[in-house]
Amino acid sequence: MNGMLYVYKSMLNKLQNERRNTIIFILFIVMTGALFISRALLSASMIVFILVSFLHSNSKKQVYDFFSTPLLWGMSVLFLIPLISGLWSSDKKEWLDMIRIKLPLLFLPIAFASPFSFSKKQWEWLGYIFIALITGGTLWCMYHYLQDTAVIHEGYLRAKTFFTPLENDRVRFSWLVSIAALLAGWLAFSKQKSERTTSLVLITVAGWLAVFLHILAVRTGLFSFYSMLFMTAAWMIIKNRKKGYSVILLILLIAMPVTAYFTLPTFQNRIKYINYDYGYFSKANYLPGGNDALRVISIKGGWNIMKENPVTGTGFGDVLTETRLWYASHYPGMREEDKLYPGSEWMMYGAGSGIPGFVLFTVVMLIPFFVQVKDKILWWLLNATAAFSFLFDIGLEVQFGVFTWSFIVLWWWKWLK
Repeated sequence: MNGMLYVYKSMLNKLQNERRNTIIFILFIVMTGALFISRALLSASMIVFILVSFLHSNSKKQVYDFFSTPLLWGMSVLFLIPLISGLWSSDKKEWLDMIRIKLPLLFLPIAFASPFSFSKKQWEWLGYIFIALITGGTLWCMYHYLQDTAVIHEGYLRAKTFFTPLENDRVRFSWLVSIAALLAGWLAFSKQKSERTTSLVLITVAGWLAVFLHILAVRTGLFSFYSMLFMTAAWMIIKNRKKGYSVILLILLIAMPVTAYFTLPTFQNRIKYINYDYGYFSKANYLPGGNDALRVISIKGGWNIMKENPVTGTGFGDVLTETRLWYASHYPGMREEDKLYPGSEWMMYGAGSGIPGFVLFTVVMLIPFFVQVKDKILWWLLNATAAFSFLFDIGLEVQFGVFTWSFIVLWWWKWLK
């Protein structure tokens, strides 16, 4: 009788786990698709995923696995740092808004500690769906681009770009395009000879995504793409693997930007604007409406604020206020719309919580490189480009940035480990 009861419970648990896995698989697709549809749907699907992740018989182990996995609790540290800084933040409304945006950094790692699992085919299908959605987004961009190319080309001489998905969050979208190109290439070369058609389709898609990155000409995506090519080529040479491919990649590193400059007006105009802007940002001079000039000035402001408050920082709620005071002191003629947050996530954590926050942020960015996974080069490329993007951008201060980084890193970790 006891044996029959044990078998019954085992079968029931297996059935429940299979259903939960299926629900989570669907939620993965919904969350990815919600990036292009609705912030509300993205938030709702995340909440459901977090709740479903606890629907199993061993929640204590899930919590234990979270605390015993540095990648998971490290990511949540990036939520706890600004949370604690609320103790000395004067602007509580600003602080609460920042905490609300960063909530996924706390809950998504806990959800991914759950013992859900997918088959190899399901993981691949999630990759295919992600690639398809990003590719669809690029085609949507091209449709709008072709409606008025002359105006768009002129706009690129003034640091403007054409409209993109994610509510025109071109920085995050360009990074996603580079990641989709990486994933498409990796899936293509991991296929068997019998799947040659699939490989050719994936290579074609990766090629198009690379071309689109040059048409869009956003530096985050382009740098991510070229750093991937360079690091992959270097890895192949060091590991003595497929040196022919490494030579091809090194040739592409030179040929692609040169070709893009002489064939793509958006890319050419972006290079012209960067050269114009360089005279300002190289000396940290103010250029109204400038791109790099304002970013360099804002980073300089964040650095000085951290130096003035090295132990605790100003508190995340007061970073913008203190940065604006610094602008008023050092750049009195600056327009209000140009008085931005420090343009680096490192400086945000440094200004908001002092040197301890700066150091902890650095540690969290380094943790993934010590995680044991399969296909290490793929994992390293993902995390290297993410870390670099935070060096010159504040992706963790916007909803799409928080979600894309935390979800994709955790998704690939679960897949590759």
